[in-house]
Amino acid sequence: MLTDTQCRTARPKEKLYRLNDFNGLYLEVKPNGKKAWRYRFKLNDKSSMFALGEYPTVKLAEAREKREQVADGVSLTQARQLDKIRKVNDASNIFELIAKEWLQMKDWAEITKTRRLDMPERVVFPAIGKLPVKEITPHHILKILQETAKREEPTVAAEARRTVSSVFELAVATLRADSDPVWPVRKAIPGNKTQHKQALNPQQIGKLLSCFDNSSGSYQVYYCMWLMWWTLARPAEVTEAEWAKFDLDNALWTIPATRVKARREHVISLPSQAVSMLTTYKD
Repeated sequence: MLTDTQCRTARPKEKLYRLNDFNGLYLEVKPNGKKAWRYRFKLNDKSSMFALGEYPTVKLAEAREKREQVADGVSLTQARQLDKIRKVNDASNIFELIAKEWLQMKDWAEITKTRRLDMPERVVFPAIGKLPVKEITPHHILKILQETAKREEPTVAAEARRTVSSVFELAVATLRADSDPVWPVRKAIPGNKTQHKQALNPQQIGKLLSCFDNSSGSYQVYYCMWLMWWTLARPAEVTEAEWAKFDLDNALWTIPATRVKARREHVISLPSQAVSMLTTYKD
């Protein structure tokens, strides 16, 4: 076995020569005075040789450690290839890409997906969008939540917390992340209190209906407002309604699943006022 003194005092000769350590490890001494570690081994019954670095940059003990890696059946070439593959995978597993993947998996209307993407693009992606999910820590999340709560509103910070956690739920389930970094800091910002809209009293309802009648907008807007009032349908459901979905003879309106938030076909019974209005409009 070699000693560090032998490695250090080895002098160059006219021809290249080698100083053997053991188990295939040797120090190659070149005529120009450079010294380099070489390791000859067999992997899958095939002889192979690998350069372990130059001496004294790579010390004797370090060269032996690298030799042990190969002796354990792990080729350093393979290890480097695996490391390269791992880096490529990390680059494809950045938070922004997984967040968009999570969003596309949702059974939401495209307009809803676009609206839900706005917050991450403003609040989350600038901070962690380009980071591999495995490198994102609770410290990253805490900074995002605290800065968002100060700069915008607690409601936006709460939405960021829910969204980031949902994205990590997907990343963990698909083995691209080990844990959800939101969990340790989930209580770092105050809870978001839901603010319900105040119900209209009879006087306010009367004033609202009077405003409908006295509206100066187009007749399309006028009919839409009344149809929403009579059916309690959502604005998008009313404005995107198709004549083919109205059965005026049976006073029914079918809203397709693609237009309904719950993604289920919804059939609404039309009051006589709505049937009369739509019949007039259609004619």
